[in-house]
Amino acid sequence: MSDNIFTGTIPALMTPCTADRTPDFDALVRKGRELVDAGMSAVVYCGSMGDWPLLTEAQRQEGVARLVAAGVPTIVGTGAVNSKEAVSHAAHAANVGAQGLMVIPRLLSRGSSPAAQHAHFSAILQAAPALPAVIYNSPYYGFATRADLFFELRAKHPNLIGFKEFGGAADLRYAAEHITSQDDDVTLMVGVDTQVVHGFVNCGATGAITGIGNALPREVLHLVALSRKAAAGDAVARRQARELEAALLVLSSFDEGTDLVLFYKHLMVLNGDTEYTLHFNETDALSPSQRRYAESQYALFRDWYANWSREVVA
Repeated sequence: MSDNIFTGTIPALMTPCTADRTPDFDALVRKGRELVDAGMSAVVYCGSMGDWPLLTEAQRQEGVARLVAAGVPTIVGTGAVNSKEAVSHAAHAANVGAQGLMVIPRLLSRGSSPAAQHAHFSAILQAAPALPAVIYNSPYYGFATRADLFFELRAKHPNLIGFKEFGGAADLRYAAEHITSQDDDVTLMVGVDTQVVHGFVNCGATGAITGIGNALPREVLHLVALSRKAAAGDAVARRQARELEAALLVLSSFDEGTDLVLFYKHLMVLNGDTEYTLHFNETDALSPSQRRYAESQYALFRDWYANWSREVVA
């Protein structure tokens, strides 16, 4: 598996809605194509950002198939309560020509059991043995994959090539210290928008899976480029990366909360992407104060970036 799709900057796509609150696959494909054309390495669909718990198995697989058919490099999330459905998503991804898997832990039923997770991960990896895969580690899924389990799985499934860490700084440090530093062929993806610089500079990450990058692709690509230079020892890039990350902090921190999809869809609407106005559940909505806060922070960042980026170029 020399071709590693898990590098660079990869947005986790959200699923736009039609007026009857069903997936707007045409808009999904347009946004995927637009983001790749802007410089993103690939897209992820369906991770948490894609609202996978709110979609049917058929809807998720149609979205994947449509993205792949449009030539969008696509990494497929396998989240499911039922391991059989997760396996179905992995097999479908391989059949339609997706480029990778983001393997999400088993939820609810025996979700805290390492033995159950071992079986769950193994079944997914076996269903698509030619697809490179990373395990998605997140405190929100209620299970932390540790080094012993990761390398047990990797010994059986060579398509398991890395780790996507959605925890905070300490979790990224654990992944770097105990997993990715054991094997040069294992890759680490930063999975939370607030930890990009730390992930690249201190943890040896090769890429970032981003939420805020859906709304601010140019700025997040800039942040990742600076972080990669900083990881190579460039002192000026390190300072600039820290400045940009600090300015993005409030918007990036939406990635850490339960309303992340609501916030990032709202920012997309502010950009003019009106197909992100609705959510699958009518009661899912930001409060008026949340909207005002997001809008003021978004305007503040965009004004700051317009001035700062001129200084950086100068």
